[in-house]
Parts: sequence; structure tokens; C-alpha cells
Amino acid sequence: MTGISLARPWIEFDLGETMQVLSWAINRPGFVTANRILWREVRNADLPPDLDVTEWLNAELTARGAQDAVAFLTSRDVRHHHQAQATVDGITAHALATVGLSNAERIGHRIDYDNRDWGTINVAVVLSEGLAQPALIEMLSIAVQARTAAVMEAGFMLPTGSATGTGTDCLAVAAPAGEQAYAGLHTAIGEAVGKATYDAVRKGAEVWKRSNLQRQREEYRAET
Repeated sequence: MTGISLARPWIEFDLGETMQVLSWAINRPGFVTANRILWREVRNADLPPDLDVTEWLNAELTARGAQDAVAFLTSRDVRHHHQAQATVDGITAHALATVGLSNAERIGHRIDYDNRDWGTINVAVVLSEGLAQPALIEMLSIAVQARTAAVMEAGFMLPTGSATGTGTDCLAVAAPAGEQAYAGLHTAIGEAVGKATYDAVRKGAEVWKRSNLQRQREEYRAET
């Protein structure tokens, strides 16, 4: 059974067992096996331009005894994390997301974010069903599609159009090893993964938008 624990600056997503995990996370990207996925909250001051981020994160994970974990970095306050579960035909997907849009982008465009705070969207999705590696790749594509739909429907507008994500998003998907070779939108797996991911990211985007609007109002009042 999966479980989530918060001890700022960390979130730990316990997968309940050792699973195959696919991601482009900083620590242990690609196809790996792991029993947990971690988030490490950072601020700009933690990551000066000349810092070797991979080496720094490895030291942080070593101090925690967690070098075996797949690990994200996020500038989002990890207390603002959002989860959702969906069960379809007995197959359950559990998604956990942190969502910040301060460096949001629209696909096919780039905005100059130099000298500005960077946000990110980090999502982990765990599936109860065993999958073969091709299906795990398809599961990742479904999760990315759901992330994009959630951000677009949250309606965060940029000069280039509606945001589709940020420049630093990272997703990880996990499932037991199995023989199931397909996980597309026509399958119960695809439906469960898509719904759980969409719901978690949409919640996070709405919360970020509200808090960011409140911050802008407070800054305006302070200036006037």
C-alpha cells in the first residue's frame, strides 16, 4: 500500500514495494527499480549558478540514506502537495503532484525567465497493475497528456497563449513488473492514470493560481 510522508523540505512517496519506475528525474532517471520517490524543496539561494546540482542532491540524499530513491527537485513549498486516486475495473492509480507555474511555458515557445523565480510541476503516479516496459512508456505518455490538459484547463495565460506546463516539469510513473503490454486511453489503465494525474495537477494549479493572485494583490497594496 502506498503512503505519503511530509518532513519539509522532503516529501516521500512510499510505493509499498519495489517497483519499476520510469522518469527523467535528476536522481536515477530512466528505467530503474525503487520503492520510493522523493521531492526535495529548494530555493534559488540553494542552487547558485556555479553549483553542481547533481552532486549537491546526491549529498542530500546520502545524508538521508536515500540514494536508492528516484528524486525530484521543486521550488514549490512541499506543504502544498496534492494527491488523487482513481480506480477503474479494479485497477488503481495514485498520483501525487506539486504544482508551481512561475516559469510556465506554452509548447513551441520560450519566455526569458532569467533573474526570476522558477516553479515546476513534479508528478509521480503509481499503478496497482503489473506492466511490461512498453506499457510503462505508454503510461508515462498518458500522465504527461493529463498534466498538459490540467494546466491548459486551469487557464493560466501567457503572452504566447495558454500555458501547457513549465520549463522544468518532471514526471515519474511506477508499476509492478508484469506482462500487460498496453496502457493507452482505451484501457482501464489509461483511464485510471489519466484521471488521477489530471485531478492532482488540476488541484495544484488552481491552488497556485489563487495564492499567486493573493500575493500580487498584497504586493500592490504595499506599493500603494
